[in-house]
Amino acid sequence: MSELDSQVPTAFDPFADANVEDSGAGTKEYVHIRVQQRNGRKSLTTVQGLKKEYSYTKILKDLKKEFCCNGTVVQDSELGQVIQLQGDQRKNVSTFLVQAGLVKKDNIKIHGF
Repeated sequence: MSELDSQVPTAFDPFADANVEDSGAGTKEYVHIRVQQRNGRKSLTTVQGLKKEYSYTKILKDLKKEFCCNGTVVQDSELGQVIQLQGDQRKNVSTFLVQAGLVKKDNIKIHGF
């Protein structure tokens, strides 16, 4: 038995260096803007990934006034706070966030269709 124990190689984790926090990989925070189809022509735009320091209700109020649509802030267990707007507002929301200086254009991901 002692001969077999000495021949078993030790466990090697090839991804051990990737788990280090200082690696810089994946540190870019993206804002995801998605569209979800409801029924018929109705759709829903969701915005997630904004910084937690921002007041989501104030951003929502400005978005609703700017685009003449209704919306709400939803608390999700996995995603945190998510802004929902009626209609397909993906392009409008992305330009609004960039012009307001909340997010850089490189940090916005637009999903859907």
